[in-house]
Amino acid sequence: MEMINDKKAITGGVYLVLDPGMDRPILLDKLKAALQGGLQVIQIWNNWPEQADKLSLISDISRLCKQFKIPLLINEDWTLLKHKLDLNGVHFDNIPANIEQIKAEVGRPFIMGITCSDSLAKVEWAHHNRLDYISFCSMFPSPSAGSCDIVMPETVRQARKLTDIPIFISGGITPENTKQLKSEIPFNGVAVISGVLSAEYPDEKVKLYHDALGQ
Repeated sequence: MEMINDKKAITGGVYLVLDPGMDRPILLDKLKAALQGGLQVIQIWNNWPEQADKLSLISDISRLCKQFKIPLLINEDWTLLKHKLDLNGVHFDNIPANIEQIKAEVGRPFIMGITCSDSLAKVEWAHHNRLDYISFCSMFPSPSAGSCDIVMPETVRQARKLTDIPIFISGGITPENTKQLKSEIPFNGVAVISGVLSAEYPDEKVKLYHDALGQ
């Protein structure tokens, strides 16, 4: 099976988190439109409904991602990387117990990122283990951010002093507050869910985020 380069560099941009609990045809239509707008990374959120056909949905999503040569990550369940699926990496919510064992079991290069919440200890761990990016959640109150703590701007500033890893911010992120935050804190990209998936025209919304990022 031909796969996208597992270690494609992640440098920033618009990172879309997909909610697998959405109606599949609607989700795929929204994803296709968003991809046409210019995404850099896609993650499937660990919000699966009961009795979900995970492998089938991942296959449908990965086919679209391959068309646009965009890396597809899975949230938390790194064991899915061992299946014959076009998954390019994993996003951890918390520091895994044994990262070296995970690498050995997956048996191939793959992208890794982690949500740091308001924790500089996670930033240090990510830097030490040379993860591909880190994400801060939540910058603002957001229903899809779940139990994320509100992140103080100073935490992001301190994180940039600790690492050169690309930084994404998430949680209640809009094109308007993205533009404002760019003048206040250092970051490379935005991670969004409802900001794109709830838009009538996801491609246009993605372009608005790019404009706010100055890209």
